[in-house]
Formats: sequence, C-alpha cells, structure tokens
Amino acid sequence: MNGVFITGSNTGVGKTTVSVDIIKHLRKKRKILARKPVETDCHLVNGGFVPKDATRLNEACSSGEDIEVVCPFCFELEASSEEASIHSGKLLELDDLVKSCRSKVGDNFVFVEGAGGFYSPIANKALNSDLAVQLDLPVIIVVRDELGAVSQALLTINAVESLKLQIACVVLNEIVPNQLRNAEALRAYTEAPIIEYSKNKLSNFCLEVERLI
Repeated sequence: MNGVFITGSNTGVGKTTVSVDIIKHLRKKRKILARKPVETDCHLVNGGFVPKDATRLNEACSSGEDIEVVCPFCFELEASSEEASIHSGKLLELDDLVKSCRSKVGDNFVFVEGAGGFYSPIANKALNSDLAVQLDLPVIIVVRDELGAVSQALLTINAVESLKLQIACVVLNEIVPNQLRNAEALRAYTEAPIIEYSKNKLSNFCLEVERLI
C-alpha cells in the first residue's frame, strides 16, 4: 500500500484541513485517493449518514470514488468511533477498518485519515495507533500551533516512534495567528521534520510536504 497515515495530537487540530490542501497540490501530478474508514458526528441526509470530513477529502481528490468507499462506517453519535459503534449496535472491529483502507486502492497514493488523536479509540478495543501499525504507512502528525504544542507534539512523536513507524513530518497548524516559536523549540528535541502550516504560506508548505512524502 502506497500512501501516508494522517493523525493528530488530539481531536480538532485540523487534520482534514491540512490534508485537503496537500491533496489538492499532489493531485496535479498524480492520482490521489482518500480513505477515512470511520467518522462520527455524521448527519442523516435522505436516509443515510453523511460524513463531513471524508466528503471534503474525497472532493479534494476529485477521483470520482463513491463516498461509501472512502468512508464505509458512519455514525451519528459525537464520540470516539469505538463508543459510537457500540451505541449504534454495530460493533466495529479493527480488521473492518484495515480492509476498507486497502480496498480498491491499487497502486495509487492514498491519504488515510484516522479519527481523533493517535491514541483515540477507533474500533472495538483498538486505537488509531493500532490501525497505523496494521497499515504500516509513514505518518503525518498534525498539531495545533498553540501554547503547549511542544509537549503535545513530543508525546505523539514518541508514541509513533515507539511503534517503529516512520514519521513523514510533523505539521504545526497555525489556526490562530500567534508569535510563538514552537517550530524552533520542537527542532531542538526531535529529528522529525517540522513544517509550519498557514494559509499565508500554503505554496511553500505543500512543496515541502511533497518533498518529504
């Protein structure tokens, strides 16, 4: 399987926003596919649940894939996907997610986005980290650029490295403009590539990620 696994230091750090911009850049030169095997907090539309993040990823790819292939497991409850699946009465297993990530991808480059942070529960007695290990793809870690980002990033970096997974890069997502120097501080404590993401410097960001992955 050829691609990357997108994870975060926490939920709500902007994984999908960052992924969409990278995908739009990469698709200029090659076909890109997306897989977000499970999503919660989905809304009921015409009798079916619609995943917001997976839809954004799929539209960015412009691959023409059905959303059911990109995200086959959608749940209404806003909770971890493990809890949401239990609440729905459809217990989700790790093997279900692994199979859906590998389904119909061929030799294409695939962006696999997890659900929540690296250690968030994603299936029955399984974490996002377990899915990452099964897929064995280089990992992109997205961290919200804020006070405390250095600690959050290092904890996630250590978690990924402890499982012998390759880190493609760590993305500091500047959701709110600030004068913090988190990137400089992080580089003193890790050899993982640190890249700063902001809409003002999008072109340079995408070129750097492309070089790394």
